[in-house]
Amino acid sequence: MKKLDTTMYFITDSTNCTEEAFLRRVEAACRGGVTLVQLREKERTTREYLALAEKVHTITQGFGIPLIIDDRVDVALAAGAEGVHVGQSDMPVHIARKLMGERKIVGATAKTVPQALEAYEQGADYLGVGAIFPTTTKVKTVLTSVDTLKEIVRAVPISVNAIGGLNRENIHVLKGSGIAGICAVSAIMKADDPCRAAGELKEAFLCMMGE
Repeated sequence: MKKLDTTMYFITDSTNCTEEAFLRRVEAACRGGVTLVQLREKERTTREYLALAEKVHTITQGFGIPLIIDDRVDVALAAGAEGVHVGQSDMPVHIARKLMGERKIVGATAKTVPQALEAYEQGADYLGVGAIFPTTTKVKTVLTSVDTLKEIVRAVPISVNAIGGLNRENIHVLKGSGIAGICAVSAIMKADDPCRAAGELKEAFLCMMGE
């Protein structure tokens, strides 16, 4: 049975970080209450990606948090991760679903209603929509309006998460959007205290959605 709570979706960034420091931050974020962890590595070789995935998976399993691997179905399967996330230029959702199986989590990036509907129809369990704000990560981003985010939420019955430059100071723009959760990279990875940052961001989101 798939376990899927996208409330506080943490996406990693190991740039300018030693492996030891990176793993400490991942563990701290898990202690802070993140509900999903996505390992995102754009530059590593397959072998390097897999080795890091196995170490991160050991951490997430200790907290009972699903690990999602970005882009790479082969790495997700080899590491025994709980799921994979594919973007618009990656493997099509229906093929990722076929390879991963029905019990694994498959997430997809969507920036328009047609993309969202296609991903849902092909078997996606959740969608990441954005970027809502400009980001400082190395990932190429195209801004998505909150109005489009709302349209996507209304169009599909699966969880929709906002992503892109989100932090405690700006998530208020998402109020009333109907999203299931938020994704954060820099707000946690670059925080002095990732554990506290994760907890405070999660609490701020839940409070906002409950108002």
